[in-house]
Amino acid sequence: MKVTSKRFAGVAGIAAASALVLSACSGGGEIGGDTGGDSESGDAGGGTAAEGCEDFEQYGSFPGTTVSLFSSIRDSEADDLQATFDKFTECTGITVQHNGVGEFEQQLVVQVEGNNAPDLAIIPQPGLLKRMVATGKVQPADEATTAKVDEGWSPEWKTYGTVDDTFYAAPMLASVKSFVWYSPSAFEEHGYEVPKTLDEMMALTEKIAADTAGDGATKPWCAGIESGGATGWPATDWIEDFVLRVAGPDAYDQWVTNEIPFNAPEILESTNAVGDYLLNDAFVNGGIGDSRSIATTSFNDGGLPILDNQCYMYRMASFYEAQWPEGTTVAPDGDVFAFYLPAETADEAPLLVAGEFVARFADTPEAAAVQDFMASGTFANTRVELGGVTSANKFVDPALASSDILRLAIELLQDPNSVARFDGSDMMPSEVGAGSFWTGTTQWIDGQIDAETMLTNIQDSWPKG
Repeated sequence: MKVTSKRFAGVAGIAAASALVLSACSGGGEIGGDTGGDSESGDAGGGTAAEGCEDFEQYGSFPGTTVSLFSSIRDSEADDLQATFDKFTECTGITVQHNGVGEFEQQLVVQVEGNNAPDLAIIPQPGLLKRMVATGKVQPADEATTAKVDEGWSPEWKTYGTVDDTFYAAPMLASVKSFVWYSPSAFEEHGYEVPKTLDEMMALTEKIAADTAGDGATKPWCAGIESGGATGWPATDWIEDFVLRVAGPDAYDQWVTNEIPFNAPEILESTNAVGDYLLNDAFVNGGIGDSRSIATTSFNDGGLPILDNQCYMYRMASFYEAQWPEGTTVAPDGDVFAFYLPAETADEAPLLVAGEFVARFADTPEAAAVQDFMASGTFANTRVELGGVTSANKFVDPALASSDILRLAIELLQDPNSVARFDGSDMMPSEVGAGSFWTGTTQWIDGQIDAETMLTNIQDSWPKG
């Protein structure tokens, strides 16, 4: 749930779409081989591991060793994660023992502060990483892992794993949040076109509202922000996406660190732009109720009225693909698909993303080898081919993606014109990002407070000093 990351809020996991055929292993190798990326080991071509153990020699040979890996990843997604280590274990002798739990953040803090830290942890929040680094228990990434990240990832991803100018945590997987789900057939039937700018999206919204004015149950948009103890996070995603577009990437960077206060004019302008959609009863909440119903509608169910032609658009991340009922065709010509949430101009490409980072607590060569492997193109391609996930690693072959929407997400992540920024609330102090920001947006959507009051309340909650 969002207590660890919005990436996992309410998502039980995505079933694997394909099986990876693993070949027999031969050979080993000493630590300190190819410490660069994977271009020399076949990853630039975007495939799974080659026959034998040639691609794994760089990680060394440590027969009989075990490395513990702790995360919030569970169910079928955990099975797929474990499967990515099959060949690695066969070739290096390192057994990776993964443990995924629901209360990951709280348990990680308890374990680390109790001197019982796992060897490695998959951390989905840069803010949590900073807290862990402050304990003095996180090991800086070694040269091999650093080289992998420098070659295979764009600079901002390395930044998110860096604390006080020291690189600690290698990026692993990623998801794209800047998506709007829709029905391609409904758009075609009514002559609606996918918008390329924010102005076009508002014009489309107004047109749909006019076309459906006689039908009180049908609206341009549907929305839901209820998520149990994490209620409100989908509304924070809306605001983050619009700050990135309306205020711009530089202002976004300053906002998430509070260099620009929450109630600054540019943040208020961006928030009001979201309110133009979510607070307008003529625009929302198709098939469900008025705008206030958004606060009590589960994000899992929020987009489903699209299938009944009761709403036309639903803003939600790529992982929402798993929420559509069995039998729903998710494709450009299917029952539902998603388009990129546009920017102010068609030439801009801001992209709100989330992801996970592998931090190492154990100062052992086998733990370092696992962290190095998880930063590689080999790992990323293997995991993507198993299905249900995306990665921003440059060596990932989009053709390996298990669905059209995940393929589109990978293409956006790899687009050199994209200006990617990490989920803002995951970078803020937990008192704000997983506290006052969630509750404030819920009160705002529910009509209890206006935007200016909400932003001022959040600013007042920011930890002093």
